Amino acid sequence: MDWDDSRYLEAEPGDYLSIARKAKMQNEWFIGAITDENARTAALPLSFLDEKTPYVATIYADATDAHWEKNPMAYQINSYLVTKETVLKLKLAAGGGAAVRVQLLTEGDGKIYKAYK
Repeated sequence: MDWDDSRYLEAEPGDYLSIARKAKMQNEWFIGAITDENARTAALPLSFLDEKTPYVATIYADATDAHWEKNPMAYQINSYLVTKETVLKLKLAAGGGAAVRVQLLTEGDGKIYKAYK
């Protein structure tokens, strides 16, 4: 896939990295976050999104009992309404990570999804 834009949201070499990339010629973003052997909470501001535009974020994240060695396949998928003001706080398991797809809100989605808190 080609990208129009890439943003590093947070990084510490050797420890963790979070990056957002915008799909070429689309209003759709993909975010990836990864951490080392230490569990942590990633704080991912969505300030790169368009002003006054509602989006749906689908979050593929480590489950509460995930662990790189003991339970590497534990994950959860949730979708929320988000805006430019949203800051995603994602718990990354030891050796874990998360992926997020952010796309424009379509008609009727506002009734299906709740706002991210």
